[in-house]
Amino acid sequence: MSAGPTRTDETRLAATAPRSLAALSLAGFVALGLPDGMWGTAWPTMRHTFHQRVGALGLLLVAVTAGALLTSLATARLIQRVGVGTVLTGAAGLGGVAAVLLVAASSWSMVVAAAFFVGTAAGILDTGLNVVVAMSGRVRLLNLLHGSYGVGTALGPVVVTVAVLVSSWRPAYGFLFAVEVVMAASWWSTRASWAGAPGSGPGAARPVEVAPEPSRIDGRQPAPRLVVAAGITTFFTYTGFEVSAGQWAATYLRGPAGLSAGAAGVVVFAYWACLTAVRFAVAAPRTTPPPVLLVRTGCAASVVGALLVWWGPSPGVTIGGLCLIGGALAPVYPALVTLTPRRVGLVRAHRVIGWQVAAAGVGGAAISALAGLVLQHDGLRSFGPFLAASGGLMLAASVALEVLARAAGVTSAGRPSRRAAP
Repeated sequence: MSAGPTRTDETRLAATAPRSLAALSLAGFVALGLPDGMWGTAWPTMRHTFHQRVGALGLLLVAVTAGALLTSLATARLIQRVGVGTVLTGAAGLGGVAAVLLVAASSWSMVVAAAFFVGTAAGILDTGLNVVVAMSGRVRLLNLLHGSYGVGTALGPVVVTVAVLVSSWRPAYGFLFAVEVVMAASWWSTRASWAGAPGSGPGAARPVEVAPEPSRIDGRQPAPRLVVAAGITTFFTYTGFEVSAGQWAATYLRGPAGLSAGAAGVVVFAYWACLTAVRFAVAAPRTTPPPVLLVRTGCAASVVGALLVWWGPSPGVTIGGLCLIGGALAPVYPALVTLTPRRVGLVRAHRVIGWQVAAAGVGGAAISALAGLVLQHDGLRSFGPFLAASGGLMLAASVALEVLARAAGVTSAGRPSRRAAP
């Protein structure tokens, strides 16, 4: 009976990942970002097709969240049972089903069902790859992974804008179906190559290249419940802020800002493009900035961007504020994921990352849905104040997480702090 992958196998996997499996993972996150970037740009046209009010986009985002929550909480355990490749093949299959439903949708209920399947696919892919990469300790790869998500979200508005200008929003989801078919074939053909990835299947080896798990400090576990709760809250508020800005920007720009459909699509593309470019820029140097510093500066600068959108004396200032939000938020999510194994310990990291990804999905839908209700009730000009408020909540949550982690005696490097050290 095999004893499972050896330390040498793990090291070899970490070395070859950028050449093979890592490249496929990056492509997978491009596919993950596509539908997220498409909803907001397609919505002004889609809602007229099905005679829906402005705030009904929130229902779609809730459906996406329900699907993501259903799968993200169980993905880490499922991967350990059947392996990464098989699970990710299923995710692409679910994404393909969602795309077909959207292309063929003849009723609003079909669109809602499609949104649910988009969420189930996203929950599997997002949680699965975040767990495997975070537990491998490849910080640069994690930034590249989320940069690739930004590529997808930046391409989504372009795909929809071209489709709308040529005919309607439906061909955009035909393109998404083709992407999902290619990804499903790719995951399936490489499923055997994932054996030995940290946490990737039955008998998987322990994670490699991750900062040591903190030992007990002052008789306490290294991951008090408050630290875990604060981390979950930070992911919830961060994604809610990011998604609200991206999903409702087109509606706001085509309304009070007075931009055309084409111009609004370009601005939404610019928002996601800034998020993408900064993530790749952070990953470019051999030594990335400290993740705690990335979280601090990113959260603070994004709130400044939200205030610029609120102020908005001209379309140029509004566009600049949106781009600042996208660029500032770029490194925050990867940095938070990177810090998780160091703050909660390797033993709990699988589960906690799954909870965080689930919270991110819920936050993205819940806060964005709330934005829709606010915009529908108070008018589209409430977009700026809403962004400022949601950004402020995110900043407060991130500060609370850092303070609680330090109070627990864990530094940003994952070691006991000097004052708490024995």
